[in-house]
Amino acid sequence: MKNKNFIALGFISTFVATALLLSSSLFAKSNEPLNSQIGGDRLNALAKYTKVIQAVEQYYVDDQNISDIIDMSLEGLLTNLDAHSSFMNKKKFKDMKIQTEGEFGGLGITVGMRDGALTVIAPIEGTPADKAGMKSEDIILKIDDKSTLNMTIDEAVSLMRGKPKTKINLTIVRKSETKPLNIEIIRDIIKIDSVYTKKIEDSGVLYIRVTSFDKKVTDEVKKALIKNKGSMKGLILDLRNNPGGLLNQAVGLSDLFIDEGIIVSQKGKLERENQVFNATKAGTFKDIPLVVLINGGSASASEIVSGALQDHKRAVVVGNKSFGKGSVQVILPIGNEEALRLTVARYYLPNGRTIQAKGVEPDIEVHPGEVVVDKDDFSIKESDLKKHLEGQLEKLEGKKKSDKKEDKKDKKLITKEDILKDIQLKTAIDTIKVLTITNGFH
Repeated sequence: MKNKNFIALGFISTFVATALLLSSSLFAKSNEPLNSQIGGDRLNALAKYTKVIQAVEQYYVDDQNISDIIDMSLEGLLTNLDAHSSFMNKKKFKDMKIQTEGEFGGLGITVGMRDGALTVIAPIEGTPADKAGMKSEDIILKIDDKSTLNMTIDEAVSLMRGKPKTKINLTIVRKSETKPLNIEIIRDIIKIDSVYTKKIEDSGVLYIRVTSFDKKVTDEVKKALIKNKGSMKGLILDLRNNPGGLLNQAVGLSDLFIDEGIIVSQKGKLERENQVFNATKAGTFKDIPLVVLINGGSASASEIVSGALQDHKRAVVVGNKSFGKGSVQVILPIGNEEALRLTVARYYLPNGRTIQAKGVEPDIEVHPGEVVVDKDDFSIKESDLKKHLEGQLEKLEGKKKSDKKEDKKDKKLITKEDILKDIQLKTAIDTIKVLTITNGFH
């Protein structure tokens, strides 16, 4: 890749804070009136802030430490900017480091704020939350006995994280249910295989499921494409319930299928946050019919990939509208023990549209569910007649002939039975067939 600055999580050195303090000292020593240097409006606003803090400290019914008052005011400030910005005090900053650098017990869900409600973006496949039945777009009302109203994402994550093998209860609201559900989950160490590759039975179509964008995604998908290149008639890239991850992996995965043009751009207030990520010709698989599956749990990096492939008309996107998480956060340390998580930019797709709060609309909208099949026991072919009649005789006599022991299911193969359980997947397979015919692929 031409641009190596891909990771959406960044750090800024503490010299910036020092520089601000020094500049304040210089202002104080200047001969010019203070109002002319920082502006009357700014000075009045800071004076109002100081008066409020003094009033709370002096009159509030319970004694409040000045440091705690400042921390609370900072939390309120950052929370009111947007759902993803936050102030991290000493404990929260430490927890964040443990989450990103160490091993911890968790549930295996990614959460975000939607319309002020703590919402599950996606459960990660194979994790405790997934096994317990958590679903994308579930709204979490309570974590154990604590309400999530006015709770920040950092606070919620801190409560849900804990020692492996400990229990947690989540009270959730789900669209399909008439009353809240209580789900008990046992925390565990979260270990994730981010890429799964399977073949679609009797079709020549390769199925690649990407559960999250960790540092191995692009390499793993590329290996699978090279390995199956000779026999592959089409590819289904499944990004459903993928909450995102590393930006460089979203760019890298998109670049496997796009040979030129913009993949994604990043725009912020500061010039250094404005970046454009372009496709490269080398190593592009441009002749493979491609369908991308998305749903309400597809967020961030998943939306960059599906949106870029859609804008370049390189893939047909099937499923439901994605989550709509298209902003960039950085960690700005304040000293050694506290930090800000601050939104500094937004992502824009090749045609200039934003992902934030809008999401990616599929080309073919298909709601999840099983394929409806009319079953008629008497609709049979002549070649099936003997076998069918034997089955009816067994029902009458209450007998069943012993069958040979079935072979274990091939985990690398998606069968016709699997396809009938997933109408979005069946639509993707049918779309691949249409692309193959209309575009002359064979």
